[in-house]
Amino acid sequence: MKLLSLFSGCGGMDIGFEGDFWCLKKSINCKLHSDWIQEEAGDWVRVAPTVFDTVFANDIRPDAKAAWVSYFKHEKPDANEIYHLESIVDLVKEAKLGKKVFPSNIDVVTGGFPCQDFSIAGKRLGFNSRKSHLGEKLDKDEPSIESRGQLYMWMREVISITAPKLFIAENVKGLTNLEDVKEIIEHDFSEAGNGGYLVVPAKVLYAPDYGVPQSRERVIFFGLKKSALTRTAKKALKESVIPIEYDPYPIKTHGDNLFPVVTCNDAFINLEEPECSNDISQKKYSKAKYMGKHCQGQVEVKLDGVAPTIRSEHHGNIEFRRLSKEHGGKHEEELVNHLQERRLTVRECARIQTFPDNYQFILKKTEQNKGVSASEAYKIIGNAVPCVMAYNIAKNLEQKWDIYFKETENDNFS
Repeated sequence: MKLLSLFSGCGGMDIGFEGDFWCLKKSINCKLHSDWIQEEAGDWVRVAPTVFDTVFANDIRPDAKAAWVSYFKHEKPDANEIYHLESIVDLVKEAKLGKKVFPSNIDVVTGGFPCQDFSIAGKRLGFNSRKSHLGEKLDKDEPSIESRGQLYMWMREVISITAPKLFIAENVKGLTNLEDVKEIIEHDFSEAGNGGYLVVPAKVLYAPDYGVPQSRERVIFFGLKKSALTRTAKKALKESVIPIEYDPYPIKTHGDNLFPVVTCNDAFINLEEPECSNDISQKKYSKAKYMGKHCQGQVEVKLDGVAPTIRSEHHGNIEFRRLSKEHGGKHEEELVNHLQERRLTVRECARIQTFPDNYQFILKKTEQNKGVSASEAYKIIGNAVPCVMAYNIAKNLEQKWDIYFKETENDNFS
């Protein structure tokens, strides 16, 4: 299945949708999904590949492209050509002028359209964003169709141009609390391809429910091409309660009476302190000093619980891995052993986002890329979809693909 990835960032969604990556064994509920595991090594498993193959990716951040290409080039020799360092607005404009921008025969489009304008942590301007599609301040005060808060409309344009059977859009939970924004976006997406898509009512997914050690909440939109759906699938997807065999939202795998929720202790297994590590992403961490509890990011993670959301706007105030006793640190055993107060490392944030350890975020400047610093690494990690959560979504869709899109004898004669 050919997958076209928009707003790709460093590729959390893409890694999850392709599978074949290493993650914590505790992140996969083997009682429910034993077939997802193709290899085990102690506390780690390599999950099975999926049927999806990323053939196009885009973003405007050179650091995100550099990291994406560095990871995917081992499986995709043309990774540098697959990833387009252009705004979605410019790509759509080029396509409408007749240029061959997007590949043919696309099956799936994914995209985590920019969320800063809908986030509780931001100014919550939503559709009225004062930033352009390139992240620059707009000169005019009036809303623009090319503003950052309207970029989902340009994702809709790509869907209309490429006509995939299915699309998945992702954003922050805060979007659901802004007047009727969710319903407007659902309606607008349904109009792709001249009203050709059935958009399932959006839901918020809680990352710990899928083996991710982080209290991340994301709203997911699914759209399925009406003309490609079987009659039974079309009917089922319009039900007020969608039957589980047709539901595009993955079932919970962790919490309640299922597998135990994955904790920070689980995520940080076998990670040495930065000064002892050979992993450059574990060596790097923000040196910002403790500023007091009135500031954001001044708490330490709870080792026996899930981490707070890794935010893209952390800058220097990434949460602390460990606070000193003076600042209210609770990890007494570590403090007794004279481990110093410090913030989370780049690798620890990547573990919380369930990126595999062979994904290197700190990259030196080369002729092919501008490099990736620690501060940029924090940002692109925070922008990403957790790989394991994306994998749950992908495997659920893979399992149900045929009942969505293959005509059965029943359909042909009903």
